[in-house]
Amino acid sequence: MDAPWASIVSLLSNRLAGRPTSQRILPFARLFKTGGIVMGGQTGRGRWGHPATHIPTKVGSNPARSGEGMVWSGSRLWSCLLVTITLLVAPGCSTSLREWWAKGFKVGPDYCPPSAEVGEAWIDSNEPGVKTTGDVDYAHWWTVFNDPTLNELVYTAYEENLPLKVAAWRIIEARYQLGVARGYLWPQEQQAMGAYSRNQMSKEAFPMSKFSQMAGFNMSYDDWVAGLNLAWELDFWGRFRRMIESAEANVQAQEEDYNAALVLLQAEVASTYIQLRELDERLELARKNVALQKDTLAIAKARFEQGVVSQLDVHQAQAILSNTESMIPMLEAMRRVSENRLCTLLGQPPQDLDAVLGPSGKIPNVPPEVVVGIPADLIRRRPDVRRAERLAAAQCARIGVAEAEFYPHIAITGQLAWQAENFNDLFGGRAFTGMIGPGFRWNILNYGRLRNNVLMEDARFRQAILGYQETVLRAAEEAEDMITAYLMEQRRLRALEQATEATAQASQLAVAQYQQGLIDFQRVIDSQRALVQQQDALAESRGKVALNLIGVYKALGGGWEMRRNPSAGIILTQLKTKPAGTSQPAPAPQPAVQPQPAPATPSVPSEPQPMPQTLPPAPAPAQPPAAAPAPATTPQLPSPPAPTTRWGEEDVPPMVVPTAGELPEINISG
Repeated sequence: MDAPWASIVSLLSNRLAGRPTSQRILPFARLFKTGGIVMGGQTGRGRWGHPATHIPTKVGSNPARSGEGMVWSGSRLWSCLLVTITLLVAPGCSTSLREWWAKGFKVGPDYCPPSAEVGEAWIDSNEPGVKTTGDVDYAHWWTVFNDPTLNELVYTAYEENLPLKVAAWRIIEARYQLGVARGYLWPQEQQAMGAYSRNQMSKEAFPMSKFSQMAGFNMSYDDWVAGLNLAWELDFWGRFRRMIESAEANVQAQEEDYNAALVLLQAEVASTYIQLRELDERLELARKNVALQKDTLAIAKARFEQGVVSQLDVHQAQAILSNTESMIPMLEAMRRVSENRLCTLLGQPPQDLDAVLGPSGKIPNVPPEVVVGIPADLIRRRPDVRRAERLAAAQCARIGVAEAEFYPHIAITGQLAWQAENFNDLFGGRAFTGMIGPGFRWNILNYGRLRNNVLMEDARFRQAILGYQETVLRAAEEAEDMITAYLMEQRRLRALEQATEATAQASQLAVAQYQQGLIDFQRVIDSQRALVQQQDALAESRGKVALNLIGVYKALGGGWEMRRNPSAGIILTQLKTKPAGTSQPAPAPQPAVQPQPAPATPSVPSEPQPMPQTLPPAPAPAQPPAAAPAPATTPQLPSPPAPTTRWGEEDVPPMVVPTAGELPEINISG
């Protein structure tokens, strides 16, 4: 403990108990005497990181020799008893003298991380597709898709996304606010002042009217003054240190807000890219179905021209063909919207991304299992949970700031100046003037307002605690929802794969039997309509599986760790990922197979039956357009610049690495 504080407590305890006071603590009483303060004392760092100023007494003074040892005037005694009287009689305060001492001479509560209820395990932790342990890189979770283009897009968005840069500058703003708070530990007012005035005294006003007629008495004069003002409020009650605690917690909260924005950005980039690939696959299937239905229309026209069927078959074939063709513009519009969204995420104006994305591709393969850990990991990993906890810590410190208003503001003020009538004499030794001394300002008769202010800050702190616990519950809910959605969509995908394969075979058989005249055209229409729907649903389900996996990683709070290393993004583009695996798309519709001539049937006296073998051969169906072969290598984005460290007007840091340490461990119950 610092010597001055020990002197105060020892002095007060002795005086209140009626015991003699030691002479060793008497020099501290001179702190409250204007004449006993000497400017320029030794300055160092106190026990709690704030400036501690040691003010020596007058040179040559000796309390024992001068008789000051046991003599206490009223002014000295009341000055030294000010601390105890304040702590004992200030109404509304919640900090006792012992607590004030134990907390390092600070009033208000000390923050303790709150607890939160979490489950012991995930509901679906026993499912085959969910693992609680295993090797997983949450910092670069998108690499599980083994898609180099996706890796490039995520890093480019990390470097160029504008909302992420705004979040980074919020951290810088919070750090500047912390610097302002720390500055209050030093003299709060340090001003240089100067003035000049030309003064004319009244010759008729008393008392100058008595001297106005005297010879040589000048009624006008100049006044030159220059000097320095100093005011230093001492942090007796920890008000400034509580402000620093709040500002530090706010900086950490802004860092977690940046991390949360980064997690959302990574998930949105990956989701938009998956949606693009899903639309590519749906467009390819739609175009193949259009080719198949054109062949069916040609068959129907040929049979109508031969008089075998009515024109109804032709109209039905044309209707289903036009309906399938109408899907293509809709899907292309949706793809353009996804491209524009991706451009915005990359910090670019809307433009054609074919050079970046390459030719139309397939939905990336999804791993069969996902490592989710345990629910308690959410509290340690998710940035929004950590941010809520830091906001609660900042609010707790504000309670101490409000409670400090119950007590007097003790300050040392001083002024050094030079004042003269003539400017040439301004800085001479005879022109020097100055003053220095302690003082206090105490807001009395305002305790109703001050007490309610403390209670208001306490109510806000309780809201922050409940908000933190609610954030934990919502995080667990989101994770459970995404795990369930991921597992259920995988089951749906397996069922759709079987249904699509069966529908494709049924469609081929329907066309073949229609050419043979064994079934009517309505069966062909129904089978082809079902095929279009099943294939589109299968492609959509494959995309949903990938999107739900992205949602799982987002709910787990992974991805923000990549900002810890400034070169993490550059390394990310050089990761040796496996070539994009060839996915197993839905069975593509095959062109109608030309039937072989059937054996002749016996003649019947009634109307002759249509004989397929007597018809002219139907036009050979056109082969579906083959998909363009994928290039050997995926087009790469332009190499992003290395993270800059310059802070010019146009150089924005791509990331902000927190200087503060990791958050303390948070109590977990449940």
